[in-house]
Amino acid sequence: MEKDRKMIIFFLFLAGICSPVLGDEWTADVVKSIDALVGSCVVLPCTVSHPGTYLSTSRIRGIWHRKDKWNEIYYHEDNTKILDSFKGRTKLLGNLGQNNCTLEIVEVKDHDNGPFCFRIELVRKDNNQPTTEKFSFVEKCADIKMIHDKPKLKLGPIKTATPGKPYILTCSVHHTCPSHRPQIKWSRENKDDEITEVHKLIHSGIWEAESILSFVPEEKDDESELICTATFNGGMKSEEKFTLNVKRIENYNHIIIPAVAVTATAVIFGLFCVLMVKKYKKRIQELQSQDGRRCYRNESGAL
Repeated sequence: MEKDRKMIIFFLFLAGICSPVLGDEWTADVVKSIDALVGSCVVLPCTVSHPGTYLSTSRIRGIWHRKDKWNEIYYHEDNTKILDSFKGRTKLLGNLGQNNCTLEIVEVKDHDNGPFCFRIELVRKDNNQPTTEKFSFVEKCADIKMIHDKPKLKLGPIKTATPGKPYILTCSVHHTCPSHRPQIKWSRENKDDEITEVHKLIHSGIWEAESILSFVPEEKDDESELICTATFNGGMKSEEKFTLNVKRIENYNHIIIPAVAVTATAVIFGLFCVLMVKKYKKRIQELQSQDGRRCYRNESGAL
């Protein structure tokens, strides 16, 4: 009896060494719900973790299937096992050896609503055949909500432009396909304009594509129309228009120049008058002085 007990412990110890990845500690984190634009693509974020040491991609097989029907497979490395309606439209974007099980679906159709569940299988090194170790994470599956309408673009900030000063306008849109992000174009793309593209994760599989347009407006750009167009994977387009208002700089030259001319004329005329008055006074003084001397000589002669 004691011998049997020791043998059981020994075999359990060997199992712990030879199969460090076995057990119930495998977990997966899959986005619960995500929007998808019909006709475009969608990416379902997924990460998987396991106990034990590193497992190479060659030892792991990732499968995506329907929650209630495991034999209805959306993705498998063996294309013959995939549902006909999904063949050629799904692929793993992530590297399973790096715990990334992210799934991409292109040419999204109305019936691609899932639920999509991830399953992982360990395969043998010698023949690539699956072992008995399979882990399916049906408690964490992804539902897809189909979007038929064109996504709305966001423009901003809307403000009045000043001639000769830099003006910045942004155009952005949310999407769920980072592997084929929307292409954003502006109706205005002059050689001196600067366009910066930014792509960032917002949360839970939702991304934002943003284009930043920077240019120096002129007065002639007032009331010109700017159009931002986003082209999504699959060809759908969405656009947003904006009428640019450029502040007018008033030109007062037609008032200033005549006023300056009149003022200058008045000043010159005033100076001329002052000089003439001074000259006139001086002449009068000279005449008075001459008259005084003449009277004095007459009086002296009389005496």
